[in-house]
Amino acid sequence: MNSTLGTATQYLDVTGGRIAYDDAAGPGTPVVLLPGMLDKRAVYRFLAPLLSAAGHRVVTMDLRGMGESSTGFTDHSPAAIADDLVALLEHLDLRGAVLVGSSYTGATVVRAAALAPERTGGVVLVDAFIENLPLNGFQKALFGLVGPLVRAFPGLWGAAQKFYYPADARPADFEEYRAGLSAMLREPARKAALRGYLEGDSAPVGWCAAVDVPALVLMGEKDPDFPQPELVADRQAAALRGRKVMIAGAGHYPMAGRPQAVADALLPFLAELAGPAGRNGTDR
Repeated sequence: MNSTLGTATQYLDVTGGRIAYDDAAGPGTPVVLLPGMLDKRAVYRFLAPLLSAAGHRVVTMDLRGMGESSTGFTDHSPAAIADDLVALLEHLDLRGAVLVGSSYTGATVVRAAALAPERTGGVVLVDAFIENLPLNGFQKALFGLVGPLVRAFPGLWGAAQKFYYPADARPADFEEYRAGLSAMLREPARKAALRGYLEGDSAPVGWCAAVDVPALVLMGEKDPDFPQPELVADRQAAALRGRKVMIAGAGHYPMAGRPQAVADALLPFLAELAGPAGRNGTDR
């Protein structure tokens, strides 16, 4: 079970398959957490309890072909996942939800916010690629090499996690978790999803212009995917007319490596949205 709060896994049928999610009730602002590509919703296993303890309704969702969601999908793009997210918002009848996307799914939550503004109270990007700087020659060569290698040897993704988590920002179950990712990706049924994610466009430019909700950009100061993490965060915050918070000592997955720091940045944002002047306020 990939549940982040011990709740039973639930499923939603969508076009092409079914999506796994869990839903922990709470009286506060609903927060929907999406993992990045080739990951599971359990990446939020440390952050979700902190949000739940603060009274928020916390929903975590597995992506197409990953975790406990079904395989066999033919489209694994951020836009396709956004359709799944909107379907989940409608299924749960969530309004004023804060959509949190990590890495590949930063673009997804931006797209979903534009598709379902009546259900979206805010967006949060966590080390996301959307509005990224143009890749330089070295990055193009690196990403061009990594994709084929991971497709040929899925276990390399688990090994690569050491690159994404600074040594002093690895959770106690780090070795177990990354071994689980490798095992998941080695399953033959995951091949199409693996290829779809590695070939997808995770960094669209211009999508943010359609979003009109409060936004928060979180970025690990030591994220190795970005030569200049703070500059990317500045671009995203400007595009969304939001603000940024740099997470000290964190790599690409601060929700697992520095969960308390992420909660310390996210909870005040949620409180603002719930206030009288926020999108979730009673006077709006």
